Amino acid sequence: MTAEHRRGASPPPPPVPTGGGEMGGRRNGGAPPNAPRSDGGGERGGELFFLDLVRDDLERVEAILRELPPGHHRAISVAVDHLVGGGGKRLRPALVLLSAHLCDADIDRSILAAAAFEMLHTATLVHDDLIDGALMRRGVETLNANWSPAATVLTGDYIFAHAAHLISQADSLRLMQRFCETLMTICNGEIRQVFEGRRHHLGRREYERRVYAKTASLMALCTEAGAILSGFGEAASRALRTYGEHLGLAFQIVDDVLDFVSDEDMLGKPVGSDLRQGLVTLPLCFFLEVESDHPAVRRVLQGDAFDDVVQEAVRAVAGSSAIEQALDVARQHADRARQTLDQLSPSSYKAALMDIADFTVRRGF
Repeated sequence: MTAEHRRGASPPPPPVPTGGGEMGGRRNGGAPPNAPRSDGGGERGGELFFLDLVRDDLERVEAILRELPPGHHRAISVAVDHLVGGGGKRLRPALVLLSAHLCDADIDRSILAAAAFEMLHTATLVHDDLIDGALMRRGVETLNANWSPAATVLTGDYIFAHAAHLISQADSLRLMQRFCETLMTICNGEIRQVFEGRRHHLGRREYERRVYAKTASLMALCTEAGAILSGFGEAASRALRTYGEHLGLAFQIVDDVLDFVSDEDMLGKPVGSDLRQGLVTLPLCFFLEVESDHPAVRRVLQGDAFDDVVQEAVRAVAGSSAIEQALDVARQHADRARQTLDQLSPSSYKAALMDIADFTVRRGF
């Protein structure tokens, strides 16, 4: 940070995003040997064909994400362009739109909700990266890699506010309430992780509680949105919410597995990032049940984050049965997600949600 930026000048624009996305393809070839693989489950020639049903709607969401109210500082525009342009297949908006079509909800209001929830997700990433000291995400430098903590926090706050402004336009008090409840859940989970998350003995129940707050709560909001906006009834709302909860748990568990078995090109960040921070995820939890005194793993958890030690610890976990155990749990959640949809009438949108559950546990990225 230069002296003139410290004196209050506008922060420099972040670098132009060049990386892949949350569900984007691998840039340097196929998945690594030990990564979960896709053998159908929603993919077609590198594309996710379940998105075809809502592609036009997603284009409208994308346009809204790039629009900002008048009067904002130019740094906000730079930041939003940087963040929104960072790639990704827009899984969360797609979930909103698929549930909206499934429940015959008003699509204009649903598109606003989809944009709001993606903005909410984006704001959480801005703050997460600052809290974690992460300099890369999806192969692109984070805002805090170039901006001061103050500028980064305030930008994240603005994006939270913009998300709330968008959801208010969807004209649903119930959905606004669920938006606020979800934001509180996410923040509470982050606070819990700051104060309690770096415990070396973490049970599966506590792990899933953390993952629910971090990932599954927002996915549940996305999948429930269509039922809320359509007034489809409590049974459908509950089924879609439960689907999203289990989908989110499966999605995050696979992410945690990939943190050990993938590589930096695919992840867009260093391998073993959670381990470096002393966070016990499900694969590590299973590993510690068998090898609680593994020297390299213990050293990393105690704060030794030298690359050679981290790499040794990552190799130990990646080569153990803990990876398959964690994937089994992810598959169980994906199965439960699919089962909750049984009570809903058959349609192409329901089939797409089933495909997403399959894809979540088969993906290698």
